[in-house]
Amino acid sequence: MKLLRHGPKGREKPGLVDARGTMRDLSSHLDDITNATLSPAELGRLRALDTEHLPIVPAGTRLGAPYRGTGKFICVGLNYSDHAAESNQPVPQEPVLFAKWNSCIQGPDDPIVMPRDSTKTDWEIELGIVIGTRARYVDPADARRHIAGFCVINDVSEREYQLERCGQWDKGKGCDTFGPIGPWLVTADEVPNPQDLRLWLDVNGKRRQDGSTRNMVFGVDFLVSYISRFTTLEPGDLIATGTPPGVGLGQKPPVYLKAGDVVTLGIPGLGEQRQVVHAWDPALLD
Repeated sequence: MKLLRHGPKGREKPGLVDARGTMRDLSSHLDDITNATLSPAELGRLRALDTEHLPIVPAGTRLGAPYRGTGKFICVGLNYSDHAAESNQPVPQEPVLFAKWNSCIQGPDDPIVMPRDSTKTDWEIELGIVIGTRARYVDPADARRHIAGFCVINDVSEREYQLERCGQWDKGKGCDTFGPIGPWLVTADEVPNPQDLRLWLDVNGKRRQDGSTRNMVFGVDFLVSYISRFTTLEPGDLIATGTPPGVGLGQKPPVYLKAGDVVTLGIPGLGEQRQVVHAWDPALLD
């Protein structure tokens, strides 16, 4: 299934994409898509629905993040060796973990609003893992049964805050609007091999990133297992698995986003995002 949430900010309704690619409203069957919806039993109930007669969601309707109730937004750094090289960092011996603040989460096509006085706002397409059942000290062989699905993430980053302002990376990762997710949460049964997905990102129509999850240093199953050693993963927790090369920081010379830029990105089968970049304007956050 491809689950989604549609409608104005703060008033999103549940929905899905049917077998013909049409968006359908699920409001007659549940109030919202939340972390509680991600259990195998609830996903099974939704999967059994006859979607043909559900109301159609008009094309062009705003989409929010595809589910509500993200408890932890965990990120993996330098998880593609060629991205580590362009960042002038060694390939890590173990996964590098950091966090994005949940307040950065937004819909896939909502605007990116750069922080006040930002000059180094950057892009990063990533595969997102959505946890469906509690995971604690999980073996890699059992990791997949704890995954509800996958999604597209733009791990928007402010490199000055991340790398030049002392402390940990989190400072440059969790600013408002820095976590576009979606358009869909695609359930795990529709992604039989998450290690064979293409990721691409364009800025103003120019291809900047074009990679594959085949090139991850640490794969999906290992990441779920590894992270579950350090924190209990709960339904709704989100893991951003790292980005391939081509970020603005890695350009020669570096290239960063500016007001008016348009970022488009996607993963085949998981959907596409489009964001217009704006200078700081708090009115765009509401």
